[in-house]
Amino acid sequence: MSNRIYSSHIHTIVIGGGQAGLSVGYHLRKLGIPFLILDAHRRIGDAWRNRWDSLRLFTPARYCGLPGLPFPGRGDSFPTKDDVAHYLELYAKYFQLPLETNAKVNLLSRNGNRFVVTAGDQRFESENVVVAMANYQVPKRPAFATEINTSIVQLHAHEYRNPAQLPEGDVLIVGAGNSAADIAIEVARTHETWMSGKESGFVPLPIDGILGRQFLSRVIRFIGHHVLTLSTPIGRKKRPVLLRRTTPLIRVKPKDLIAAGITRVPKVAGVRYGLPWLEDGRTLNIKSIVWCTGYTPGFSWIDLPVLGSDGLPAHELGGVRNAPGLFFVGLHYLYSMTSATLVGVGRDAQRIAQAIASRQAAPVGAAVGPKSVQAA
Repeated sequence: MSNRIYSSHIHTIVIGGGQAGLSVGYHLRKLGIPFLILDAHRRIGDAWRNRWDSLRLFTPARYCGLPGLPFPGRGDSFPTKDDVAHYLELYAKYFQLPLETNAKVNLLSRNGNRFVVTAGDQRFESENVVVAMANYQVPKRPAFATEINTSIVQLHAHEYRNPAQLPEGDVLIVGAGNSAADIAIEVARTHETWMSGKESGFVPLPIDGILGRQFLSRVIRFIGHHVLTLSTPIGRKKRPVLLRRTTPLIRVKPKDLIAAGITRVPKVAGVRYGLPWLEDGRTLNIKSIVWCTGYTPGFSWIDLPVLGSDGLPAHELGGVRNAPGLFFVGLHYLYSMTSATLVGVGRDAQRIAQAIASRQAAPVGAAVGPKSVQAA
């Protein structure tokens, strides 16, 4: 195999071809800025395509369209993960966005005034780089998971697709957020199911009913998109709390878990005799575990002094002060509660694209970053 590196110069590189990267691409194209989107997956939309089979969004389709192209289908329907994957692929083709798939970036560094992006045997130099990725990249499990008996099947929610992956016998779902609740409800149809952890509240009204589709979804969208933002006092006050707090249960309610026959148990504290050990002193003799324990940031490939001790980038509205020309889109609460979602990522993408255009027009050496915006 050849070790040759193929080098190119592209004005702006967008890393990630999900909803964030495609939205940035749309706005860069409108502004006439040359760019290339690099995506690690084989097909655009694979990040959604590869999630569990029964996944549906909590937001009706009317709010899921990216800039310039409405989401297809009934506006009050809740898209499946495959619907989203198909839409993203359609979006990229519809706007003829320049992109390369199977291009996993393994290093972002700097050479003089230019950024250097390395993806396998390709090397790109650019004036601007947009990292269009969410906080949630690397599946997280507790350290003691390695001590669990090897006869017990362990899957992270990232790997889970459907109950057929699980052997006969009891299943422990670790976690009490939305992913855990959705998966537990599904698994409980075919397996005796235990669920460890305590949820952080729930939305009292059913979102799938008429009231939820026509009224509640509008209220939630308005609050998340217009109220909980960095432009409002309450949004700035709540941001640190909401960055740490688990999202309340949205579709599944605690009573639904009980009705499904799921046994709620305390937090898993460790391992004893190769079995999960609960805070109340019990051990569970189960056959499989699904870890719904979240993700950690996956930005270790960025070889620039821009990451904090938590592994997340230090930024102001997506711009990085000590690395001019480097931007982030798709991070949780970058500007608002909707920043990491189909609902809100387009607004952040527009602001970043405009910042890149301003850099292009500014005198050499001038510091230009994203400007604050009014909620659109």
